Amino acid sequence: MLAVMLALRECGYALYLPFGENTRTDLLIEDGRGIWRVQCKTGRLRKGAVVFAVCSTYGHHRNPRTARRSYRGQVDYFAVYCPETKGAYLVPLSDVPTRASATLRVTPTRNGQRRHVRLAAQYQLAPAS
Repeated sequence: MLAVMLALRECGYALYLPFGENTRTDLLIEDGRGIWRVQCKTGRLRKGAVVFAVCSTYGHHRNPRTARRSYRGQVDYFAVYCPETKGAYLVPLSDVPTRASATLRVTPTRNGQRRHVRLAAQYQLAPAS
């Protein structure tokens, strides 16, 4: 989470931390237009794409009501850090599916497909200049 926080700060966002445990939001960011709820995730580089979870799993809890819980209505963005690319990405919740996982393409697809492909470069956090 610290790598994401540093990248967001370098981009000029004001950061706020929610108080308490087990909150659905890890950070609040302010950009001059509003305050946005952010869930931080670690992405892993797999087959040329950063893969990250877009829901939380509760399979380790005894008798969970549901094994997966969506963040729909509870966060506005996913902030993803990938150790392999050393990149941080800010992804709107509306841009990704809300079940299981999402991918951000780092390298071109082998078959040249471009439709329905989220390019990591579109979401990469870059310092404000």
